[in-house]
Amino acid sequence: MGRGTLRIYLGAAPGVGKTYAMLSEAHRRVERGTDCVVALVEHHDRPRTEVMLHGLEQVPRTEITYRSAVFTEMDVDAVLERAPAVALVDELAHTNVPGSRNAKRWQDVAELLKAGIDVISTVNIQHLESLGDVVESITGVRQQETVPDEVVRRADQIELVDMSPQALRRRMAHGNIYQPDKLDAALSNYFRPGNLTALRELALLWTADRVDEYLQQYRGEHDIRTTWQARERIVVGLTGGPEGRTLIRRASRMAAKGSGSEILAVYIARSDGLTSASPKELAVQRTLVEDVGGTFHHVIGDDIPAALLEFARGVNATQIVLGSSRRKTWQYIYGPGVGATVARESGPDLDVHIVTHEEVAKGRGLPIARGARLGRARIIWGWLVGVVGSVLLSLLLRSLENGPGLANDVLLFLFLTVAAALLGGLRPALASAAVGVMLLNYWFTPPTHTLTVQDPENFVAIVIFFAVAVAVSSVVDLAARRTHQAARLRAESEILSFLAGSVLRGETALDALLERVRETFAMESVALLERTSDVDPWTCAGSVGPAPVARPDDADVDMPVGDNMALALSGRVLPAEDRRVLGAFAAQAAVVLDRQRLVSEADRARRLAEGNRIRTALLAAVSHDLRTPLAGIKAAVSSLRSDDVAWSPEDEAELLEGIEDGADRLDHLVGNLLDMSRLQTGTVTPLIREIDLDEVVPMALGGVPEGSVDLDIPETLPMVAVDPGLLERVVANVVENAVKYSPGGEPIAVAASAHGERVELRVVDRGRGVPDEAKERIFEPFQRYGDAPRGAGVGLGLAVSRGFAEAMGGTLDAEDTPGGGLTMVLTLTVAPGRAQAGAALPAGATS
Repeated sequence: MGRGTLRIYLGAAPGVGKTYAMLSEAHRRVERGTDCVVALVEHHDRPRTEVMLHGLEQVPRTEITYRSAVFTEMDVDAVLERAPAVALVDELAHTNVPGSRNAKRWQDVAELLKAGIDVISTVNIQHLESLGDVVESITGVRQQETVPDEVVRRADQIELVDMSPQALRRRMAHGNIYQPDKLDAALSNYFRPGNLTALRELALLWTADRVDEYLQQYRGEHDIRTTWQARERIVVGLTGGPEGRTLIRRASRMAAKGSGSEILAVYIARSDGLTSASPKELAVQRTLVEDVGGTFHHVIGDDIPAALLEFARGVNATQIVLGSSRRKTWQYIYGPGVGATVARESGPDLDVHIVTHEEVAKGRGLPIARGARLGRARIIWGWLVGVVGSVLLSLLLRSLENGPGLANDVLLFLFLTVAAALLGGLRPALASAAVGVMLLNYWFTPPTHTLTVQDPENFVAIVIFFAVAVAVSSVVDLAARRTHQAARLRAESEILSFLAGSVLRGETALDALLERVRETFAMESVALLERTSDVDPWTCAGSVGPAPVARPDDADVDMPVGDNMALALSGRVLPAEDRRVLGAFAAQAAVVLDRQRLVSEADRARRLAEGNRIRTALLAAVSHDLRTPLAGIKAAVSSLRSDDVAWSPEDEAELLEGIEDGADRLDHLVGNLLDMSRLQTGTVTPLIREIDLDEVVPMALGGVPEGSVDLDIPETLPMVAVDPGLLERVVANVVENAVKYSPGGEPIAVAASAHGERVELRVVDRGRGVPDEAKERIFEPFQRYGDAPRGAGVGLGLAVSRGFAEAMGGTLDAEDTPGGGLTMVLTLTVAPGRAQAGAALPAGATS
């Protein structure tokens, strides 16, 4: 079974009648005998739409319960089981109720199409994913339900349902779309004439682009090369010269005469990278093209007229705008020129406009010699070997009494010609061949000292020599150029591979990338410049090298990156063939800069979020944990000051004890808050000194009930390097936390042991423990695990303890207690020179 076809009625705005049009099409198909059912149609209590459902078979919907409410959605299984020829599915962008078969209705439609069922559906232009931002800027309403553009573009048929804004507002005023109580709000907000006009234009342009895609596809499938003038498309041929601005403005005026005209500016560069274009001028012209609403295209082609015509026919252009030639009269010996060739070969389907400008006949540079890339020294040596070497060879051969003969003379001169081609390229080789022919004819071909040739065989030999010399020189030069291109492409591929690798590795060092640019292109300085708009000054986002430029105009080479960013290089002017790699570097620099800023913003957002979380937790602590002891103190003081009750000494002592306990709790909570603040601001400065654990740990147990701790601190432990005050706070917090979670009446164990250069203090409880995924979370500020009672603290004890331990060079971690419970392991550094010696051997042991 083949895939079904999809027909979509695209509405310019809500209420234009797309559902009505879909139902009308269904009635027409039913009258023709087509098996057509309504899978789901929303009439929204519109009487005329509801009437159109009469006479059509409707598949019952499925009911879904969500948050104690019952909703109805399309029953995909029922439609698949019914298997009609055509199914009507309204509102393609609809989001299904959670618990449905698919998240979106267009996914339901995809299942029906896959089953071979033809589907007719509807969607409004504002629901297309790519137009969400545009619609929001126009109407001020963000569409929450969207459909991917590709889903709509893949439809076999798209029919635009349109209506003028005035007619649509009249329909609303007559009550055909919304209920009367919603009418005024709709007309004054979403359905304003300006909004409707803009949505209508969006729908028309989107549909026109879709039609254009159909047209291009049809032309490609049928190999149609002639231009179909369905829409005016004006191609502007740019050379990189100053006349380009005039051509772009002229094309813009031409496009303004016809609505919907497009401007496509194209610059064609040779495949070998040789060009006389000004990179700065091309950048200016690119910006100008975009300002007038056109697009800029860079095309590679050795035959400029053919490449230009191929591009124009490929985009179905109707007009080509070219500038009058800048050549001087004598320069036409190179050919008729691009304008004349394009006009001659354009055919009747393309209009060619030749625009005059101020640079006409002012001359243009000669083509760059292909051998120029070999270097000045090699070219000079090529000319010396080819010309001077031929003269010296002839003198040498003339000095010999019995020369090697004409055949060998020809081979020797041919050798010099090949050597000239290898060294200096084609032109020195051609000059060597011409000089060689003259010298052979004058000195070595009878009759000598004349330019005539008596023997026809000698004439043939000289002609063959010249032909072979030219052919061999061309082949050698071509091989040398291909070798040069291959080496260059290999170098470019290595550079691009480096850039791709840096992207995959996520490298974010902008200075390192700019330094790589400077080294690759042998520049003095490189700067990445940016600005917020066309009128704002340039600012330097990053630079390397001495004296980087402050503006792209001051640089020897500048590579635009978007509209308001440029990579500026100083040191020398780069050839055009280097700009491809430079463009890749520039794009990567922009990506690295954006990545740096995103990382910075993410870090700043993380710190803000952490600060907000801590502030929220602190407010919660202040509102409850600090208020509880304050309330107890306040109640006890009020009771003591009351004149209505005569308190006994025992009662007064109990109330005073409650006040003291509340004050102690407040002092403990405030102390933890201050300690956390010191840790976060980095102002904790431990005073490290050598001390024994048995001097500190017993003092830290003063806040827990007697008998709740089993202490095991061997006297043989080495001394540790710690801050005694901070260590006491750490141990006290950890022990109090363990006692709080230990089962009633069961003491916790506090034991210490030495392990080489460190000492471990383990606090073991037999509580219910902590899962592995929560072991690190309990050390975060304001975290209290499980069912810890409110008022038992603000959740800072373990966070402060770990912070103090790390400040002293130690660690604090949580482990599972064998048999159940949690063990806190405090690791401290042994004092220098105090490591525990190995245990003595028993008296009876031998080694």
